[in-house]
Amino acid sequence: MVVNGKHAFVPHDQGRINARAYLGLSPGPRRESRVMMLSEWFWWDRLWLPRPVTWADLKDGEGRVYARVSHLYIILPVAVLLLGLRALYERLIAVPLAEALGVKDKIRKGASHNPVLEKHYKTHAKHPTQADIKGVCKKLGWSERQVERWFRRRRNQDRPGVLKKFKEASWRFAFYLCSTFGGVLALYDKPWFYDLRVVWAGFPKQSLLDSQYWYYIIEMSFYGSLLFSVAADVKRKDFKEQLVHHWATLTLLSFSWCANYIRIGTLVMLAHDTSDVLLESAKMFNYAGWETVCNSIFVVFALVFMLTRLIIFPFWLIHCTWVYPLDQFEPFFGYYFFNVMLVVLLLLHVFWASLILRMVKKFLFGKLKGDERSDDEEEDEEDGSEEDYTHTYSNGSGNGLSNGH
Repeated sequence: MVVNGKHAFVPHDQGRINARAYLGLSPGPRRESRVMMLSEWFWWDRLWLPRPVTWADLKDGEGRVYARVSHLYIILPVAVLLLGLRALYERLIAVPLAEALGVKDKIRKGASHNPVLEKHYKTHAKHPTQADIKGVCKKLGWSERQVERWFRRRRNQDRPGVLKKFKEASWRFAFYLCSTFGGVLALYDKPWFYDLRVVWAGFPKQSLLDSQYWYYIIEMSFYGSLLFSVAADVKRKDFKEQLVHHWATLTLLSFSWCANYIRIGTLVMLAHDTSDVLLESAKMFNYAGWETVCNSIFVVFALVFMLTRLIIFPFWLIHCTWVYPLDQFEPFFGYYFFNVMLVVLLLLHVFWASLILRMVKKFLFGKLKGDERSDDEEEDEEDGSEEDYTHTYSNGSGNGLSNGH
């Protein structure tokens, strides 16, 4: 620590007590173990704080309250609470809203019960090769067309219905809308909202505000709830990127909380939530079949996404975390780690921007029919017997369909 402008020696045991106090834990019995050594190394001051600040300098007092790791323990129960709130919202609000907007699930032809094909579907492949199809045909005495149709219908059964997609989009829209308004209310009267250099004024000795606390806790709990429900939610083509995004977001928010990067953290959250409101609302109207409204919102979303994620985020916020801190302190591990995580998010933004631009291209040429990230449902054949279909195809009438499309 610093005493009278000079560096004073902090005993090893005292440093351990300071770190444990920051964690919100009691000093505990004095014993050496691998776990304790790992904990001491992990919470080493130089990893988290710039020189010459130590954990001992971040003690509550004199009207100041600092973020503690123990404050984050409430995230797990709040995430579970959000899952319960989501279930109530989808049942009491999303379903009636879907009915009002005319959202209906498409009636699908189910695959007939067949133990042999069901076993192959679950244990081997959902998209069988031609060799697999021929082998199954020999076992069942079916034609290749019948087997292909069965697998096509079975895959469609596993695809989520429009109502499920609408309820998920509706819940996220409601959260991001509330989160955006909450973020604006928490930041509109703060000087660092208008002058990014103020973000680092007095860092890291910046007192925690109640608005910052709840903004962080609710936002982190929401992304935690998304990880809990990931198995049940609609899986899209960017499923892996979504997982990386959720983990990167939680890691970034957790680190920024512990290292007191809270001011810049709230700005990053607000920049991300703004465009998500428009995205989820566009998806809702897309599922409802309101094409004109959906396309109009989508155009606005694309513009806001490019502005917030590819202009404001890198050229304002990352610049703020990369350049301005050097006026206050020398680079340390936390400085590099935080900026690397921001760059990871930026790379994900570039990936999603490519999907958005692809959709914009289709929109301009009148070929946009839905979410670029979603798998299209496979078309089934028209009603009619297999024999009639095969006969029509073999006669070469020109009206036969290939692969059931």
